[in-house]
Amino acid sequence: MSYEPPTPPANLPTETVNMLNEATPEHLRDVASYAEALAEHKEREARLEEEVDDADVEERPDDLPDDVPAKATITIKEINDNRYYYWQWREGDSVTSKYKGPVNPDE
Repeated sequence: MSYEPPTPPANLPTETVNMLNEATPEHLRDVASYAEALAEHKEREARLEEEVDDADVEERPDDLPDDVPAKATITIKEINDNRYYYWQWREGDSVTSKYKGPVNPDE
């Protein structure tokens, strides 16, 4: 073991490094234990959030055609004073639309 103090990571804020340098060995061990547990907790939360986001995308409305992605939304377009529902979704830089039906089914 070296007699020189360890070099802190470059991305660690100076105020954090200074606080750690002033801490007792006991507090440093407590901080290390807490930091490891907190990192695991945040990683787990991020994974769970990602799983929830994936589950939301996989749910498809009953009337969604097979060739329309689950992320599509419904929009209303007015053409010649008539209003129509369209499925709309983004594909790269463009927006794609697919006809769904008239806003008023009697039309």
